[in-house]
Amino acid sequence: MNGCRSFLLIAAALLSACQSGSTRNQPVHGREFDIADLGKGDVDMVTEINVRQSLDYLRELARKLYVRNPNQLQRGRYGTRESAMNALFGPRRLDRHPDLQGTRSSAAITLAFDEAYTGDRVAAFVEGMRTMLLDAYGGKRSFYLYDYLDPQKLHYLARNFEIAFWKLGHARDHDGQLFLHSNALDGDGDLSFERLAGKLIGLQDHMAQVVADATSRQIKNVIQGVASVVFFPI
Repeated sequence: MNGCRSFLLIAAALLSACQSGSTRNQPVHGREFDIADLGKGDVDMVTEINVRQSLDYLRELARKLYVRNPNQLQRGRYGTRESAMNALFGPRRLDRHPDLQGTRSSAAITLAFDEAYTGDRVAAFVEGMRTMLLDAYGGKRSFYLYDYLDPQKLHYLARNFEIAFWKLGHARDHDGQLFLHSNALDGDGDLSFERLAGKLIGLQDHMAQVVADATSRQIKNVIQGVASVVFFPI
């Protein structure tokens, strides 16, 4: 038990070190203690860090996609990239993405690559990823001793992220044009999408293993090509 506790505390420290706001010249600061922390176990704290960091990576993904696909701002009727980002990650609003009409998770990601869709494809893709992430964690961002996480869902989440990023780089319309531009082969534009993909997928795989070890549950490994159009249900 002591070994498991030490592993989880080390994992929390490593995840904290990945905070996007830190640089090589800036120290990493942990969050301040809250009285609610008394009701949390080690796994709960690691989970909160994981969810927070994953959302930060998705925010960075959205920013990069808008840089590479500025035409999507007009499709979403946003005046600036900042307003589009606020619609995705700002205060909750019922009308934040009227074109999606409540579509979320894998359905929203699929919509981003639907030729008939006339809305903001970046918003559809990122909102789908964001809601899929939260669904896998039970719709929560704060976790306590009585909360239950399913490591299989977290494993499926990582596989779904793999599929989503494959579609991002390969899905094309009937004219052979990419629906969304990400990595630029000619050296023009932001080239770090694959690093974000690796971080997001790795965090979910890591968390799935942490939860599996803490609950003595086994993860059923699945073999599915990333080119599959079928997402795993969460």
